[in-house]
Amino acid sequence: MKLPKVFTYYLLFLITTFIALYLIKEFDISYPLTITNTTKSSELAVVGEGKVEAVPDLATVNAGIVVINAASVEVAQKAINETNSKIIDSLKNLGIKKEDIQTSNYSINPNYAYENGKNRLDGYNGNASVTVTVRKIDQVTNVIDELTKAGANQIYGSSFSIEKPEKYRELARNKAIENAKEQAQNLADNLGIKLGKVVNIVEASPGTPYPITMKVAAEGRGGGGGTEIEPGSQTITSTVTLYFEKR
Repeated sequence: MKLPKVFTYYLLFLITTFIALYLIKEFDISYPLTITNTTKSSELAVVGEGKVEAVPDLATVNAGIVVINAASVEVAQKAINETNSKIIDSLKNLGIKKEDIQTSNYSINPNYAYENGKNRLDGYNGNASVTVTVRKIDQVTNVIDELTKAGANQIYGSSFSIEKPEKYRELARNKAIENAKEQAQNLADNLGIKLGKVVNIVEASPGTPYPITMKVAAEGRGGGGGTEIEPGSQTITSTVTLYFEKR
């Protein structure tokens, strides 16, 4: 009986494999390990990180105007408006543009006192928020002092940010790419492979630098020292993944 060709080839393959495995085990024959990828070319993926320290160049100062127990709505409104006008004039004298001064959350509410089981109208409370954008960091101290002198009786603090963080993100990205290249070359040298060109690059979504919020120390206002403010610095980080061809 003649065996089918397919069965014959399969039988020869099994016999050859058995003999090869026997020889390897018997004579301790070593053989190279080959990794075959399903893609046309194998790739090496390396993650790089870059960091840049940036000093904030933009400040925001938040203050408030509070009026308590005004005799009428008109009196409360007049007090807020007069103080707000003084604030704007004082800040303009410092070189702050009018468009960088914003008044918001303007409100006037009746105030009630509880007496003999009844609520009695006891004047009106008014308040308004003032937000100042300071484009020269060294002016923050003067801005806060001028706000208090002009009648702002609430200083909520200041925050510092970077007006154009894109250039710092680019610097951090370039550092991350160089870091990834260095790591890839080190890996290639250790593995005994050669790197080809970069076939793909993926950057993790860069986070927006958060403003640094600082409370204002009250000591010194009204004296000779003034308010001391330090903006500090922010760290901008970039993370990239480079995919290299392996030759």
